Amino acid sequence: MNNSSILLTGGTGSFGNKFVEMTLKKFNPKKIIIYSRDEMKQWHMSKKFNDKRLRFFLGDIRDKDRLSRAADGVDFIIHAAALKIVPTAEYNPFESVKTNIIGAMNIIDIAIDKKIKKIISLSTDKACDPINFYGATKLASDKLFIAGNNYVGKGPTKFSIVRYGNVIGSRGSVIPFFLQLKKENKQITITDKKMTRFFTSLEDAVKMVWTGIKVMQGGEVFVLKNPSIKILDLAKVIDDKPIKEIGIRPGEKIDEVLISKEESDNTYDCGRYYTITSSIVMNKKKLNLSTMKKTPKNFQYSSNNNKFLDTKEIKKVINIFKNHN
Repeated sequence: MNNSSILLTGGTGSFGNKFVEMTLKKFNPKKIIIYSRDEMKQWHMSKKFNDKRLRFFLGDIRDKDRLSRAADGVDFIIHAAALKIVPTAEYNPFESVKTNIIGAMNIIDIAIDKKIKKIISLSTDKACDPINFYGATKLASDKLFIAGNNYVGKGPTKFSIVRYGNVIGSRGSVIPFFLQLKKENKQITITDKKMTRFFTSLEDAVKMVWTGIKVMQGGEVFVLKNPSIKILDLAKVIDDKPIKEIGIRPGEKIDEVLISKEESDNTYDCGRYYTITSSIVMNKKKLNLSTMKKTPKNFQYSSNNNKFLDTKEIKKVINIFKNHN
C-alpha cells in the first residue's frame, strides 16, 4: 500500500474514517481518494485528518462518468459505498438496486477499463442466505464482483470480497441506539429476545481489507472470524430495567450467517479468517490450497453457533465505544 493510490467509495462512513486513520499511520500511500455524496461529512473529514495525501471527490457511484474521473491513476479500489439500512431497503427497493447493484457494475467496468490492479468490495452477513432486500442486493453485488474476474481477459485487474458481521458502534448500530434510549430514560426495546448477531471492530475490518489486498488472487470471499453477541445480553448490560420485545422488523433474521452450508465445499480455514474460493473464476488454480485447511462438509458459520461475548467482554466493548465517541 506504500506509494499507492487508493480510491475509497463511501469513504466518509464509519469504515472509511477508520481505514484512513489506520492506513495513513501504518503505510505511506501516495493518495487516498475519498469518494462520497455528502459535502459536510467530507469537510469534517478533511479538517479531522488535515493530510495532503487525502483527496475528496463529491460524487455518486451511480454516476459512471464522475466515478471514472475519480479513478484516474488508481492502484486499488476499496468499495464501501452502499445503501445499508434493512427497513429502508425494503421500502425503497429501486433506490437500493441503483446504488448496490448498478453502482457495483459501474465500478467493475471502470476498474477493467482503467486496468486498476485490485478491488476489494465490502460485504455483509446479510448477503449470505438473504431474506431481506438489502441482503439480496449485496449478494447480487458480490456475485458481480466475483464474475468480474472473468471479464478482465489478460488485464491485471482482480476482484475479491471481504465479508464480516455488524460493526461495533457504527452509525445506526445497536450499541449507540441502546445507549441513547438509556440516556433519554426510555425503555430499551429489542425485536426478539432470542436474537444473536456477529460483531466485529472497525480495526479488525480494516486489517482484513489489508490482508485481502495482500493475498488475493481474484475471486475469493474473505470472511473475518467474528465473535457473536446475544442482543438480550447487550441490552441487560446497558440497562438493568425491564426490556420490551416489539417483534421482528421487515427483512430481519433471528440469527445471521457468514458462511452457508452450500458454500462449505469451497471454504478454507486460514486462521484469523476463512476463504471461500469461487467455482466460476478461472484463475482458482493460482491459489496455494495446500496451506489452507478445508472446512468440514456442510460447515456453517452462524451467529448462534459461535463464541459468544460474556458480560465482562460486553462491558469492555461498550467502554471502548464510549471512549472512541
